[in-house]
Amino acid sequence: MLAAHVTLFHALPAFVEGEVRALLAGLAASEAPPEAMLSGVMDLGGGTALRIDCPAMLDVRDQIAEHFHGMLTAQDQSRPRLHVTVQNKVVRAEARALQAELDALFRPETFRFAGLALHRYLGGPWESLGRWSFRGKVRR
Repeated sequence: MLAAHVTLFHALPAFVEGEVRALLAGLAASEAPPEAMLSGVMDLGGGTALRIDCPAMLDVRDQIAEHFHGMLTAQDQSRPRLHVTVQNKVVRAEARALQAELDALFRPETFRFAGLALHRYLGGPWESLGRWSFRGKVRR
């Protein structure tokens, strides 16, 4: 298993931290682990990522966005392209070389998201503020 994260929001307001914690706990308790597909290599311009297709996770994200409507930054107002960053802030040629290498090896893979997490940016490192595992029933 590989530990990785997918960013749903970049900057929720610090003054709603308690409200965010409560909302994430409630969503994780009621939602089943969303099934996702690692679907391809993604070009980030100066980096590389693995694309993720997961309508259920975007639905969870939409619930959070709706709850905090009017408090989201411009960057967080639109749905993200779900991905896991593999490489970032490199020259274009280096990014393209890794993308070609990964494209040749890539095989789609299904997985389930384990849960939701909240972090605070501290100007370099990140502080973990909590993790909540999805506990809803998986429907077959």
